[in-house]
Amino acid sequence: MTSAEEHSAGPAARIWNLPNILTMLRIVMVPFFVWFLVLDAPELDAQNGMWRWIAAATFAVAIYTDKLDGDIARSRGLITDFGKIADPIADKLLIGSALVMLSVFQELPWWVTILILVREWGVTALRFYVIRYGVIPASRGGKLKTVIQTVAIVLYVIPLASLAPWLGMMAFAVMMVALAITVWTGGEYVIEALKLRSSGIRARQQQTQEGKA
Repeated sequence: MTSAEEHSAGPAARIWNLPNILTMLRIVMVPFFVWFLVLDAPELDAQNGMWRWIAAATFAVAIYTDKLDGDIARSRGLITDFGKIADPIADKLLIGSALVMLSVFQELPWWVTILILVREWGVTALRFYVIRYGVIPASRGGKLKTVIQTVAIVLYVIPLASLAPWLGMMAFAVMMVALAITVWTGGEYVIEALKLRSSGIRARQQQTQEGKA
């Protein structure tokens, strides 16, 4: 989890540690998750449910590694700069691929997917932009956003909507909550980035003045 950013990395922490390996594993699982969804694609008349269940299980395992790598990194002092950057990218690849595939299958409106992806990758770009001044930690709202997005995606992926139509409506309602939190926290990150940049510029100016003194 990006909440691991709350602690600084110890000198012994290296890229090839267990949390980072779990993060890389999550990235590797993304194409498998997509492929399992394709095997049960509506246009292929292959919606027997088996591959959707496998896709849902793959997504659940992948998203669990997100929590697991953060817990291990914090408890063992294995937080690295690589993990701070790779972890949110892995999350966005996983969630983004799920949203795109659901929209391709016409199960989720494209405007929902586009809004979420613009926010997610926009925040990632913002993190890279201000990284010279410091790292933007994950907020509580950001963590809640990830949880709600995960629940919504799982509700969409599991093949229960055909058996219980109200599950489809519930999935959409949860996704709308996730969208609202996603947009709101995106604004919070923009404000945090501006503050971080401003404080970083002031610190550099102060160092320059002290160097001339």
